[in-house]
Amino acid sequence: MIRLFLLLSLILSFKIWAVDPFEDFHEYGQLSDEEIHKIHQGELLYGDIEFGFIVSRGNTNSTSFKFKGNLYQDFDSWRNQFKIDTLYKRDKNEATGDDEVSANRVFISAQGNYKVGVKNASFFIYGDYEEDKFSGLDFKSTLATGYGNRLYEGVKNQVDFDIGPGLYRSVAVGEADDDSTKTGYLLRLALQWERTVSKRTRFNQDVSIEQSLSGLNSRLKSETSLISQVMGAVSLKFAYLYRYNSKPENDKLKFDSELSATFVYSF
Repeated sequence: MIRLFLLLSLILSFKIWAVDPFEDFHEYGQLSDEEIHKIHQGELLYGDIEFGFIVSRGNTNSTSFKFKGNLYQDFDSWRNQFKIDTLYKRDKNEATGDDEVSANRVFISAQGNYKVGVKNASFFIYGDYEEDKFSGLDFKSTLATGYGNRLYEGVKNQVDFDIGPGLYRSVAVGEADDDSTKTGYLLRLALQWERTVSKRTRFNQDVSIEQSLSGLNSRLKSETSLISQVMGAVSLKFAYLYRYNSKPENDKLKFDSELSATFVYSF
């Protein structure tokens, strides 16, 4: 009798915990990007900001700060997107006892898509600028233009792409001659895959490839993320960022990666 009572209690407890307590409050997973754009059409700015902060003391002494912004404007003829991605980290040098900066990166980009009258089709112009103190470059920038459209659209999935030619420019750190500046042509391809996992969880995969047409370095950037709403406009994001450079500066590695857990606020 006692065993039967415990079994019934276990079953009832499982059913209670199986119910998502935030299901009725969720909007993120229920709305596609296209529906979000329609809701905010004509507004000056909307989107989301992402932030994370970690301080470690004791056997490990470090401070890390990450901030990202993804902002939109959606008008009758143009849809604009602005991005900012920053990472800052300080670690304590055990040999000297001094705090040293181990990561310092700022990336900004802007893209304008001109709607051509066909659903999801557009012509775009894209530009970005990046300063990374540990890349061996003073800065690098890209300017590209081309065509974008939706590659696939299903009940839970949608895949968009942009493709077009562009220009690449970089300046090496500590160089004063003409060899420090590199300029060349490239072909840029960007893919954005979005999948609705559940009523409050979304999976995103963003990939951009810049293939050099001038014998310079080609680059790949990939971010895989899972975003789940916590409450209201606040979500928790787990992301894996992978970046590849075919011809890095000096003794730098060809790739670097970043694993993060951050909060996202949507407005």
